[in-house]
Amino acid sequence: MIIGIDASRANKKEKTGVEWYSHHLIEELKKIDSENQYFLYTNKKLGEPLSNCPQNFLEKILRWPLRRFWTLGRLTLEMIFGERPDVLFVPSHTLPLWPGKKKTVVTVHDIGFEHFPKLYRWPVKVYHKISIRIIKLLADKIITVSEFSKKDLAKVYKIDPAKIEVAYLGYDREKYFPKNDFVKMSDSPYFLFVGRLEEKKNIGRLIEAFAEFKKNDSQNMKLVLLGLPGFGFENFLTQIENCGLQKDVLILGWQSTENVANWLAGARAFVFPSLFEGFGIPIIEAMACGIPVACSKTTALGEIAGQAALTFDPMSVVEIVESLQRLSGDEILRNELRAKGYERAKEFSWKKCAEKVRNVLLF
Repeated sequence: MIIGIDASRANKKEKTGVEWYSHHLIEELKKIDSENQYFLYTNKKLGEPLSNCPQNFLEKILRWPLRRFWTLGRLTLEMIFGERPDVLFVPSHTLPLWPGKKKTVVTVHDIGFEHFPKLYRWPVKVYHKISIRIIKLLADKIITVSEFSKKDLAKVYKIDPAKIEVAYLGYDREKYFPKNDFVKMSDSPYFLFVGRLEEKKNIGRLIEAFAEFKKNDSQNMKLVLLGLPGFGFENFLTQIENCGLQKDVLILGWQSTENVANWLAGARAFVFPSLFEGFGIPIIEAMACGIPVACSKTTALGEIAGQAALTFDPMSVVEIVESLQRLSGDEILRNELRAKGYERAKEFSWKKCAEKVRNVLLF
């Protein structure tokens, strides 16, 4: 069987959640499947390690003059005029406008834009709304990343649940694990957040809660934010200035996996107050590093965290403040969360994810 995969997102240099998902899936499929032929469709030459392909994986570069719409445009042309695979798999939220008469599989991570439309720029909302309707019309199978997202997709778009398969995400076990010899990134104790710095991640309330926490902070705690700027980022900068937190909130942008792992290793706790998540990889990465986690109890985060995290209502600044206070001052609680989180993280792996995805692709 010939399986085609949209590898364009996996090939991005500065990866976030969806890009890492695509990357790790392809790398694991290389390890577990030597029987089927794979086409890796990409808009530019694959970088390492994606370019290190076994014999049954073939790179197919499809040039496209525009910055956007590669999947909707160029991949559509390939499906019409090129050598079509038996199954086409797109790991992120969209499909070609015409995938041909072959089977199609797509991963939809979440539909937060339907629940919090004000937190997305209008071009992003339009793109997602068009894409999801193409998916409903053309996809033979939909993969999603949690039971929450499966129920959400079925309910909002009236999709038959039998058409939706759940494949839990994983984490990079070679990078995220408890470390004693990590590079120390700060001389001050700190709370850590990793993710896109946008309103959907609830950064504004996190800053507000941290400002309240600092009123009774005797430990000189910092708040470290790692991630690319997103919708609402400028407002966060103003908020930090208005609260007088310029020296206490460190915004360090996108970081390499190695740096993220080092920041995690030295953190007092990991705090993830996101308003909407289909899964929430960062909390599993933190747990795998033996770092206590506090996160939202809504959407998929409660499902993924289980009993291994301190949870709060993300709409309540009061509850976020209480979580920061408990994590800062209660060493017994931190040790309990470390142990529970480390065991919880063992339940997730990219190998398990890839095995489930492969089974779906071969349906």
